[in-house]
Amino acid sequence: MDVSRQTIDAENTHGSPRRFVFGLLDQFSMLSFASALEGLRIANRMSGKTLYTWLLASENGACIRCSANTEFQVDCGFDEMRRDDTILVCAGIDVQKASNKKVLNWLRREARRGAKIGGLCTGAFTLAKAGLLDGKRATIHWENQDSFLEEFEDIELTKSVFVIDGNRYTTAGGTSSIDLILKLIADDHGEELANAVADQLIYSSIRTDQDTQRLSIPTRIGVRHPKLSMVIKMMEENIEEPISPSILSRDVGMSTRQLERLFRRYLNRSPKRYYMELRLQKARNLLMQTDMSVINVALACGFASPSHFSKCYRSHYSTTPYRERGAQATRLSF
Repeated sequence: MDVSRQTIDAENTHGSPRRFVFGLLDQFSMLSFASALEGLRIANRMSGKTLYTWLLASENGACIRCSANTEFQVDCGFDEMRRDDTILVCAGIDVQKASNKKVLNWLRREARRGAKIGGLCTGAFTLAKAGLLDGKRATIHWENQDSFLEEFEDIELTKSVFVIDGNRYTTAGGTSSIDLILKLIADDHGEELANAVADQLIYSSIRTDQDTQRLSIPTRIGVRHPKLSMVIKMMEENIEEPISPSILSRDVGMSTRQLERLFRRYLNRSPKRYYMELRLQKARNLLMQTDMSVINVALACGFASPSHFSKCYRSHYSTTPYRERGAQATRLSF
């Protein structure tokens, strides 16, 4: 798939167009990339001027594939860019493998030269690995939050759809790229143009950096029951040190038996089983996305015994944590 760069209009009455460089990493998210690019294209169309131009770059200047296995031609490699460029790193699955030494050195060099740099979807991991988010606020896709927190303790991770902290931008993935680009368009050329772009995108609810990325608990589970939502929220916030069903039920003002019936009725499982699935889901994310030892993963997910962790993991995922880690290492080696 060929996405050609926009021709620069030297007669632009707003001065030189702002240029974006999309640094495409292997297996990048097409949705996150396309959402950002389309916003820029439509801004040009709605204004009748070339306000924005763009380049597509890959590590070696060669064609690159997104996570949907579609191939993109690019304009250049990870070369020296202009000082006033805005670089957006587009990443997706297997971002750890894609964030290699050459990519990190390129970003560090461009940061020293003063470029504005952002990460779309899991691109925040790449920026963090390069040391470009130290001491800053950032966000990343909710599925990668646990592993990000374990690896980058000096970064203030939020659950926002996007974060702008100085000359660093991060988004949560998916359509959150639209929200970031609309914010940049509004800052550059006013709210009216940003709203016109949103209208063209049939994007009826523009989110800000105060909006969180995940659906509310009632929406996620398809059940609107306030006490059930409260219990699930407590479970999600206490993975490392699980709370007993008796305390959970007491805190929401019901008996343990009533809590059991509530979970059976709406979720077709016991509170204990639901809690276990939450903990195992986090464990799987940590195994797949970090280099944490299996023992430390077990402890981070509330398992005092590695053998108990392995038994529960095998029962749920039909494989052991060690085999899961080995399978992931094999995938990343190709």
